[in-house]
Amino acid sequence: MNLKSELQKKIDMKTKPLGSLGFLEDIAFKIGKIQNTLSPQLVNPAMVVFAADHGLTKEGISAYPQEVTHQMVLNFLNNGAAINVFCRQHGIELKIVDAGVNFDFETHPKLYIRKPRNGSRNMLQEPAMTSKEFEFSLQSGKQIVNELFAENCNIIGFGEMGIGNTSAASLLLSKLYSIPIEQCAGRGTGVNEEQLQQKIKVLKQVSEKYSANDDALEMARIFGGLEIAQMIGAMEAAFKNNMIILIDGFIASAAIAVLAKKEASILENCIFCHISDEQAHQLLLQQLGQRALLNMNMRVGEGTGCAVAYPIIKSAVNFLNEMASFEQANVSNKES
Repeated sequence: MNLKSELQKKIDMKTKPLGSLGFLEDIAFKIGKIQNTLSPQLVNPAMVVFAADHGLTKEGISAYPQEVTHQMVLNFLNNGAAINVFCRQHGIELKIVDAGVNFDFETHPKLYIRKPRNGSRNMLQEPAMTSKEFEFSLQSGKQIVNELFAENCNIIGFGEMGIGNTSAASLLLSKLYSIPIEQCAGRGTGVNEEQLQQKIKVLKQVSEKYSANDDALEMARIFGGLEIAQMIGAMEAAFKNNMIILIDGFIASAAIAVLAKKEASILENCIFCHISDEQAHQLLLQQLGQRALLNMNMRVGEGTGCAVAYPIIKSAVNFLNEMASFEQANVSNKES
């Protein structure tokens, strides 16, 4: 059996005009191809939100103070954030990872405490992570996903929380694709024009401080963040386990872009859930050759785009599995 042609035939023979379910048909085809079946299933969906602080926030790159990171993690654990609402609504298991928050949390059933240090380093002075810290983060992310996979999860979304992390993502976009910082830096948490110019100035100084290196993982070590590093490890494990990978906004897209530089085939397992209102996200999606499912002017982070998109993804699987064909429904097909 040629799975691709059989999948396309199954989609085309549903009781609808050819191609009339649009992007839903593309998603159904992609998921069937990932799972190598004409009858794919979404099992035990999970959302993992990686949180960490950034040393570069000392340079005035964010509208919010650093302590918002740990305050928002506490909000996640108390079920008060947007991601809690949407995961609860759609039956998605939510896990939070302290990947490097500058705070000591008490143990909590939803929380993984997996950090090599309390925040990445100030990139104006030194790389964001040492090699040891970066490797720890990669392995931690992989372990978390492998545990979820062992619990029969086959679809996983990735979100983040970290004041300053749009700056890290902007630097990665600039370095990975040789794009000027001015095109890669946006307003993040809502900086004003003066703050935006300060952010661009700082990011240009950081960019110029380190010599160019074509190794994408080394770029992530120097210019990324602890939550981005753990996300990279987690996404790689999800791909190796052949899971469906849901990509949220700008930060998560920067993480997958690092891996795509190494192995472009990882994108075959990815669904890009929404276009962030962060200006550089559309640019990054273009570099990756990807189309996002939703455009709702969201820029919350936390994996909210994945959670909001999930029922649409579920609809794609359900029409493939449950919708009648012309033959089954005894409906006349279009004459050729």
